[in-house]
Amino acid sequence: MAGTFSQIYIQVVFAVQNRDCLIKSSWEEELYKYISGIVRNKQQKLIAINGMPDHIHLFIGMKPSCCLSDLVREIKKSSTEFIKAKKFSNYKFNWQEGYGAFSYSHSHIDSVVKYINSQKEHHKKKSFRVEYLNFLKKFEIEFKDDYLFTWIED
Repeated sequence: MAGTFSQIYIQVVFAVQNRDCLIKSSWEEELYKYISGIVRNKQQKLIAINGMPDHIHLFIGMKPSCCLSDLVREIKKSSTEFIKAKKFSNYKFNWQEGYGAFSYSHSHIDSVVKYINSQKEHHKKKSFRVEYLNFLKKFEIEFKDDYLFTWIED
């Protein structure tokens, strides 16, 4: 009997609505654990997760049967409900529409994990806008500025 074998590694990036800095260090670890559970319950493998107060990076090992847009939709929906239920934010919390998804080969796993784990250091030197535009250019993704995240002035 023939089987299906694959290695699909995707970095997903998405932002808090209006790029508000609402993810607080006091509860980000709990949020990351919750998101890890969502990914695991969808039978996918979370390799790394980290972010900043206004955005988040996930690195996922995916099975080909998984629909990425469905997974991201579930992560955003469930984590928003979790944040509201836990009353983590004094402000209305929502994720901004859309996300970036960037694929990598197996040989890049260590460097992507290191990159995601060093987000706080990385963003001392580079804004989220610059980072995200660099991803789009590096991966040769055509885009219109009107359809990018809402940016705060960096």
